[in-house]
Amino acid sequence: MASNSNLPNKVTIIGRGVPSNYEISIDGAIEEIDTESREDGTIVSGRVAEGVIETGVQRFRFSGEMANVHLVDWNGTPAPESPSTPVVHIDYGVSDRSNHS
Repeated sequence: MASNSNLPNKVTIIGRGVPSNYEISIDGAIEEIDTESREDGTIVSGRVAEGVIETGVQRFRFSGEMANVHLVDWNGTPAPESPSTPVVHIDYGVSDRSNHS
C-alpha cells in the first residue's frame, strides 16, 4: 500500500440507488481505499479502476491527473444523459484522516 504522500489525490464515487458501471483512468498510480469491506467486484489494474456501484460510496487514492471517467447506468445510458449514474468527486492534494476524509 502506497503512502498518502505518494497518492495525494482522491476520487469518491457515490451510488444513487441504481446499479451503474464506472471506469476511471489516471496518468499515475491508483489504489482503492477500504478494500477489506468491499464485495462488489471492483478491479484495480495498472492505471484503471472499474466496477459496479448501486448504493454507498467507493473511494480511491491516486497520483497524477485524472485522465478519464466513464459512467453508465443499468441500461447502458452514459452520464450525463442519465440522472441515475453515480456522482463523482475528485480532490487534488488532500490529506487522509483515517482513510475516510
